[in-house]
Amino acid sequence: MKQIVIMASVMLLMASCSKKEKEFDATGTFEATEVTISAKATGELQSFEVVEGQSVEDQQLLGNIDVTQLKMKKSELATASRQLSANQSQLGANRRATDSKKTDLEKQVAVIRQQIANARREKTRYSELVSDGAVPRKQLDDINYQISVLEKQLAATSDQLNSANKSLAEQSKGIESQISGIEAQKQGIEVQQSQLDDQIANASIKSPISGTVLEKYVERGEYVTVGKPLLKIGDTENMFIRAYVTSQQLQNIKVGQTVKVLADYGKKEKKAYDGTIAWISNRAEFTPKTILTDDERADLVYAIKVAVKNDGYIKIGMYGEVKF
Repeated sequence: MKQIVIMASVMLLMASCSKKEKEFDATGTFEATEVTISAKATGELQSFEVVEGQSVEDQQLLGNIDVTQLKMKKSELATASRQLSANQSQLGANRRATDSKKTDLEKQVAVIRQQIANARREKTRYSELVSDGAVPRKQLDDINYQISVLEKQLAATSDQLNSANKSLAEQSKGIESQISGIEAQKQGIEVQQSQLDDQIANASIKSPISGTVLEKYVERGEYVTVGKPLLKIGDTENMFIRAYVTSQQLQNIKVGQTVKVLADYGKKEKKAYDGTIAWISNRAEFTPKTILTDDERADLVYAIKVAVKNDGYIKIGMYGEVKF
């Protein structure tokens, strides 16, 4: 009779346990977005004082790679650019001097032509006076002589102007060619300077996110090359738990849904957080052996990510539970 009572008690206890609601719908481990920062320049690591566990801010300067040679090359390019600018200015001055000479000749031609026009008017007036006997013919002869001299001066000056125009055209062509060459060289230097500026900027090691230094791979004074990993940073403020659900559970959850997350500290110590389903896999996979789901007999499950705001107590790799 005693054995029957004990068996009845056990069965009642098992029945009550089976009716008890489970505390979670899925379990998983906490993860964080991790970024491995690699060197973007080659050289000696002049400064790199970060330590593992250190909190860093987005775009915070973490270290510098030696760029002495790059700065020297940039200085040489700046000197070459200034020399080219000086040469360009001298060519411009030469062109202005030639233009000024041409302008002077043009003014002289205009003045002589005006003098000839004035002399011809005087000739017409004096011709009438000579016909009337009012003035001696010598004055008319002097005017004719003056016109002849002016015409010769005009011819000579016009020849000089034509020669100057021809010379100016040739000089201008040569100057323009030289100036174009200088401009091309300056543009090439500007491109090189931009490339150097980019390389110098890449020598500054900055954090691409706010987070915590998880691992540090090099130390100050080491020689690094482009692509060499320097450190790993994790966004430990905005973490997420990766859990797995069955297809039956899948129909009751959606992205953006608010859920309850429990961080498991062991020895039944747990802390509750508000979480949001941030991602649901669209592909099924076999149940991971380390994951417990609501239906352990299910062969296929779907991975989900639940975003959680960390208060500093959640650690990467810690186990957690999700309640929908």
